[in-house]
Amino acid sequence: MTGSKADGGAHTAPGDATHTGGARPPTTRRAPFVLGHTEIRPGRRARIDLNVARLPTGTWLSLPVTVLHGTRPGPTLGLTAALHGNEINGIEIIRRVLEDTEPRSLAGTVVAVPIVNVFGFLNESRYLPDRRDLNRAFPGSPRGSMAARLAHLVMTEVIGRCSHAIDLHTGAAGRMNHPQIRADLTAPETLRCAEAFAAPLLIHAGTRDGSLREAARERGIPMLLYEGGEAQRFDEKPIRLGTEGVRRLMSHLGMLDAPLPPAIPPVTVRSTRWVRAGRAGIFLSEVELGTHVERGAGLGRIVDAFGESALRVRTPVPGVVIGHSLDPVVHRGDALVHVGVTADDGSRTERQGR
Repeated sequence: MTGSKADGGAHTAPGDATHTGGARPPTTRRAPFVLGHTEIRPGRRARIDLNVARLPTGTWLSLPVTVLHGTRPGPTLGLTAALHGNEINGIEIIRRVLEDTEPRSLAGTVVAVPIVNVFGFLNESRYLPDRRDLNRAFPGSPRGSMAARLAHLVMTEVIGRCSHAIDLHTGAAGRMNHPQIRADLTAPETLRCAEAFAAPLLIHAGTRDGSLREAARERGIPMLLYEGGEAQRFDEKPIRLGTEGVRRLMSHLGMLDAPLPPAIPPVTVRSTRWVRAGRAGIFLSEVELGTHVERGAGLGRIVDAFGESALRVRTPVPGVVIGHSLDPVVHRGDALVHVGVTADDGSRTERQGR
């Protein structure tokens, strides 16, 4: 069961329609895009609510989707955000993309879900009500838990119908990330899309079991994961760069007529390393996101509250600062600064996948 609000006009049946008569040459109209029980005609946009599950109150939990269906053939681009409900930068990125995109001048189709985890968003939480991480529930099941049902709906109705996709995130609670694309850079089409997006950092990252990105890869759908900023905050720089990146990829895929100005080529990172606290105390950071550091460079100090002792924190690898903790109070072994390795030092990569 679905509800929808589409831009005017009567619905038309799926399939290409042709018209012939007299000396007039045959013309072909693009078929409508059908989502749920709603048909979106070429050149139109529609807001559709897909039902997920009935709540204890008797009301429905729904997945809000916006579709922009272009007038010309082209790729189908899926945009998802707030898979973790407290990571909200992606919501604003999608809003700006939808606001600035006119379906009548669009080639292909955009299927956007600004708030995937509605429960988490309303509760300012990463998780669903049962503390499940939705990004470990894919591809889901129509008869499983709420997480499994929601994951299944996202895969079947949204991502599974796309030719390309972008999943938008921020750092987890208590962490901030420099704007970055994480993707499997060994896949040619994914690499091509990642380079077109042109975030400041391009990080080769494997997939996690149960993640949306892994489920997309299993279906042969190139998916980029964009991260930038921190949870539960709007950060203008990551939002602006993310919006520009999405539109740059759309232009690269031929969905937009006007090409965007080229971006600065991203820094490519093949492995990452968390620098951890060697003792408990208060961490005073001395580096900013995006800073390039040499091996042994100082990242900050761990001090006590009485000014009696301090421990210098140094990076064991050369690279670029791609993220850091926001919590100054640390215990021994806590992750402090995330360094993207830009030289091969044979170190082990700590898995940080989505």
